[in-house]
Amino acid sequence: MDNGESSYRRFLAGDDSGMAELVREYRDGLLLYLRSYTDNFSTAEDCVQDTFIKLAVKKPKFNGKSSFKTWLYTIGRNIAADHIRRDRRSRNVSLDDYSTLSDETDLEQSYLMTEQKINLRHAMCRLREDYQQVLYLTYFEGFSNEEAAKITGRSRKQIENLLYNARKALKTELEKEGFSYENI
Repeated sequence: MDNGESSYRRFLAGDDSGMAELVREYRDGLLLYLRSYTDNFSTAEDCVQDTFIKLAVKKPKFNGKSSFKTWLYTIGRNIAADHIRRDRRSRNVSLDDYSTLSDETDLEQSYLMTEQKINLRHAMCRLREDYQQVLYLTYFEGFSNEEAAKITGRSRKQIENLLYNARKALKTELEKEGFSYENI
């Protein structure tokens, strides 16, 4: 699959299996990214569903100015930002917010697989939200600094600065826990 674009084009042409492939390929990664953006697993799940619903119902045009994955993550982030704005206005608290902790742990364990990566993820959760986002996009999802800038609505220079500071903060967090990682 060429980064999802061919699956999306097949879906637009009437092949529903193209959408199923997109969901299967991008759901977990998008969910973990949006969880770091929203700081709430349940909200992130809703935003992921809304992202794929938007693709299925509104069928926005993919213009190819970025990779398909970058475009999809940008749509997801915009939906999450809208959701956060609506939540701030309504200030409703859902019981689901308190019952998703075990679901989040299960997803992280199956997605990250090794104990070392799980410890790294937990250390990342203790960082500022913008640090979490930039580290997740560049290291876990493999986006370039330029792609991460497009997704987050920042400049490439801002992303570079955030990455520098995020790596330093992550290293400090890991050292507090007695871990030492190279390449941070």
